[in-house]
Amino acid sequence: MNKNLQMLYIYHNETKHSYNKYAKSLGYMDWATQPDPYRSYTNTKQIKLPLSFRNNTLKYNDIFNKNKIQTAPFSIESISQFFQFSLGLSAIKSYEGQSWALRCNASSGNLQPSESYIIAQDIENIEDGLYHYDVRNHNLELLAQKTQNLNIPKDSFIIGLTSIVWREAWKYGERSWRYTQLDCGHAYKALEISAKILGWDIEIINTNDTDISNLLGLNDKHRYVQEESEHSDILLLVSKNINENTSIANIDVLTLRKNLQKNYFGTANTLSPVRHNWDILEQIEEAVSVTHSKQELVKSYSNSIRECKYESKQIVLKRRSAQIMNKDDSKISKKQFEILLASILTKKDNPISLVLFVHNVENLSSGLYILLGNSYYETDLKACLKDTFVWEKVQSKVNDLYLLQNGDFKYTAKTISCNQDIASQSAFSLGMLVQFDKQIRKYGAHRYKELYWNCGAIGQQLYLEATSLDLSATGIGCFLDDICHELLGIKNTSYQSLYHFTIGRGLFDTRLTNEDPYQNRS
Repeated sequence: MNKNLQMLYIYHNETKHSYNKYAKSLGYMDWATQPDPYRSYTNTKQIKLPLSFRNNTLKYNDIFNKNKIQTAPFSIESISQFFQFSLGLSAIKSYEGQSWALRCNASSGNLQPSESYIIAQDIENIEDGLYHYDVRNHNLELLAQKTQNLNIPKDSFIIGLTSIVWREAWKYGERSWRYTQLDCGHAYKALEISAKILGWDIEIINTNDTDISNLLGLNDKHRYVQEESEHSDILLLVSKNINENTSIANIDVLTLRKNLQKNYFGTANTLSPVRHNWDILEQIEEAVSVTHSKQELVKSYSNSIRECKYESKQIVLKRRSAQIMNKDDSKISKKQFEILLASILTKKDNPISLVLFVHNVENLSSGLYILLGNSYYETDLKACLKDTFVWEKVQSKVNDLYLLQNGDFKYTAKTISCNQDIASQSAFSLGMLVQFDKQIRKYGAHRYKELYWNCGAIGQQLYLEATSLDLSATGIGCFLDDICHELLGIKNTSYQSLYHFTIGRGLFDTRLTNEDPYQNRS
């Protein structure tokens, strides 16, 4: 095992929560150093994007059916909608004189470590070049002009996703890197859904972290506070129609960088006056900052059982993380349960299976279930999980759903989820069980990041599907890792649970005021 893989396993094991020891953090909230949730650049040209609240959008069901979508042209208006309904502000909450913003993309603790960039080409009323998306003001900040043709495929533009780990580390310490990667997955899925609303396709450009950093200017150390550095994550091609004529493989990131000006505009803002350093966060980032695995992230598809009465923009703007579940009204129908599960099934290899703690679903007995990412994981999982599990196929509109064990798992779900009631007072909760060792050793250290991105993408999809059914959802990053594994009978790292989730009927604090964002935009 090389040193990068060794560091990966050290980090993964060191940042597990257990009964006796949580992963290292400060243990308190140092409010004086709370990071600014908004990245901005000084000394840059600002492009004000028009707000899209009044734009008509298709019903949520229909955005997954390409035949029902009219492809939007590339213009400042469509780019504005693309960002606003993916990574933009969705609401402003206020209570007793304090206010805070919510965004369309989910984030652990609402700390929002993800940043986004666009390389524009042939977009009406947007000059070709590299821009940062300023979420606070819904603006584009020009960082680099082109010096010659960018040679991006026709009818396409490029999106870059990055992460500022410090925003999560401020609260969560050493485990924060995990949450940062989940949030990158949330952001990726939010962009994919927003692209679908406009009739656009989205694909990952196979490259490496170093080249992405060079392209986006993240390696210009003089433009950033060192302890608040951004790390490169994903480079995406957004196109009106990705097909065999749109050659993602031929995109040369190094040449693309040469076609932008040498010295970029702008200096990144300082997020905190001082920062606490966690050495292991830099070590894990260095270990996984290698060539990407070239494996796709999970994508969303149409299915025959999805139902929704709302416009797609209503879904992305209404998405919330429930803080409390209604224990007295937690039941959902089996059909709702199946719609939720069907939404995350993919047409290609998905290394993530869902371990389901079913509490209150009509016509489904309470118990422990598993939904396989793909049917061919069944043999492998049976060899790794407890041999006492019954593996009874459930009669369902969702394939590869099995009952493992009947019983009341509310207390177990709550215990595993760091004693949080939301895991037991919902209709069901789940853990995302990932094929771990084989994926890491086959595809390399960067696959560790990608596995979290996949889990985050599934989480964002479940948020949206729950919202479409007038249900509530909450991602759970705090869980007792190996207690969950022991419950399943996993004795090694062949499979690992990377993200937990719960879905039910949320209760929301009526004392909070809810306002539309960007009302005071100048």
